[in-house]
Amino acid sequence: MAFLLSKLPSLSALLSAYGSLSATIILIRTILCQIIPNPVRDYISSKLSQSLSHYFYPDFTFIIEEHWQAVNNETFRAVEAYLSTRIGPSAGSILIGSNSLDPHNLEQGIPVGCNIIDQFQGMQLEWSLGSIGTNRSFHMERRYFQLTCKKSDQHRIMESYFHHIASTAKTILRGRQNLRIYTYDRRGGRWESAVFKHPATFKTLAMEPERKEEIINNLNSFVRGKDYFQKRGRAWKCGYLLHGPPGTGKSSLVAAIANHLRYNIYDLQLQSVQSDADLRRILTSTTNRSILLVEDIDCSTKASRDRTEIKDDQEEHGEDYQTCRLSPSDPGLTLSGLLNFIDGLWSSCGDERVIIFTTNHKDKLDPALIRPGRMDYDVYMGYCSFTGFKQLAETYLQIKHHRLFAAIEDLLKKVSVTPAEVAQQLMKSDEPQAILESFIEFLEIERN
Repeated sequence: MAFLLSKLPSLSALLSAYGSLSATIILIRTILCQIIPNPVRDYISSKLSQSLSHYFYPDFTFIIEEHWQAVNNETFRAVEAYLSTRIGPSAGSILIGSNSLDPHNLEQGIPVGCNIIDQFQGMQLEWSLGSIGTNRSFHMERRYFQLTCKKSDQHRIMESYFHHIASTAKTILRGRQNLRIYTYDRRGGRWESAVFKHPATFKTLAMEPERKEEIINNLNSFVRGKDYFQKRGRAWKCGYLLHGPPGTGKSSLVAAIANHLRYNIYDLQLQSVQSDADLRRILTSTTNRSILLVEDIDCSTKASRDRTEIKDDQEEHGEDYQTCRLSPSDPGLTLSGLLNFIDGLWSSCGDERVIIFTTNHKDKLDPALIRPGRMDYDVYMGYCSFTGFKQLAETYLQIKHHRLFAAIEDLLKKVSVTPAEVAQQLMKSDEPQAILESFIEFLEIERN
């Protein structure tokens, strides 16, 4: 040990060597700075930094938040749909739930904190779902997905992987088994949903076959019409006005449209909208490929009513009658705000949207609200025809012909009954003969 210590250089020798090395480095640096141009030095420096970064920090992270600017982030929605099919043993946890006690109806989701491993083109990719805080006043949270990959795979992920996710999610969403219906929680400031299981289809609707086919063709053209709308400079949306007496099947038609398109429904109660700004915020939080439904719009807000009627009412009730004021300082929802939502600039914030208004009194609506160009399709839902009755008889009694049909056809020409009234009569028994006889008695009473 003493021998080894005796061979070590002295402190003065070490300091002298360090000084010589520092001087040499400074000299070389000075020479390089004078010889090598600044752009070349910056390039070398950046490449050296990248190399060291790749060596010491080889991972890269993508962050995908639930909201993007003022609207929902469709990339987040696509990732959520895609990863729900990739949950496996690597996840460590899974979110499950059901709207029934049938064990075969269990649905699975992604819980916050869950980690999912995905494989794509030889790359191993790690996903996790996180959440940023909670607002106690409005019960809001900001969720985000985090994708961790190798830095060397960053370009391939941007060019290929996200395109793969988008196309896969589109197929998943169009073929989803369960639709959802949303209602806006004004106090919580968010949409809340439930599983939508309405059984109505175009096959079961009590409507003239020609009218059904026309609506189906319009819907199919709309879904395929992205390029059509873009070339004509129009937002990718369409509007339906369903009007007619109560019980004529307006809600059933909405359900049939949702089941045909496989679109979720956002049921908006305009009474919960405090102002035009509030309406814009609510609508931009809906998703693409959805139906926005406003039922009984003539009763929902005075902003939709004919202004000539409002003027008469103002003379009786005062000036504040024009808008739905919730407080003296709140201007309320106005007709201008409603029109801007239908076909103004804000109507373009989203794609593949179907807007449906229903009303029992079309004559009470302001003409500006329903003029051509705002509501694309005007659908009158009238009283039950004989064709509609035959459809209901096939649905409820499983019969297409009966000797009593002739008498019923003659009576339906003289009596106005709604499809809802007909359905109620056909549900009284399982015996077709007794049901039809009872229905004839009902029509005779209604005629008299």
